[in-house]
Amino acid sequence: QVQLVESGGGLVAPGGSLRLSCAASGRAFNNNAMAWFRQAPGKERQFVAGINWSGVTTYVADSVEGRFIVSRDNARNLVSLQMDSLKPEDTAIYFCAARAAQYLGSTYYTDSRYDYWGRGTQVTVSS
Repeated sequence: QVQLVESGGGLVAPGGSLRLSCAASGRAFNNNAMAWFRQAPGKERQFVAGINWSGVTTYVADSVEGRFIVSRDNARNLVSLQMDSLKPEDTAIYFCAARAAQYLGSTYYTDSRYDYWGRGTQVTVSS
């Protein structure tokens, strides 16, 4: 089992930045590929960014390319999402997810590929 707890969400003005963190406990963290998803009101949950166990390989959604960066610190059991140049359309609940595997795989953008989920943290981008 892996327990995930997100933090760092909040209210930010358009153009601002936030850094989300996900603390993992339980199973050895470096056995898990990790990802961030988000869900806006009335919309389906969508992939935001993912990272393999080593941190060498990452993926980000086209909608956040060049603005969001995913990283991990295996020594501290943390995965982070640095979000810059935030837009109102980034408003959503952001979820941390873990696979029971070291690699994301070819369908990394599919939420059913992930085995463990956090409860989410709210990000609101508004003036």
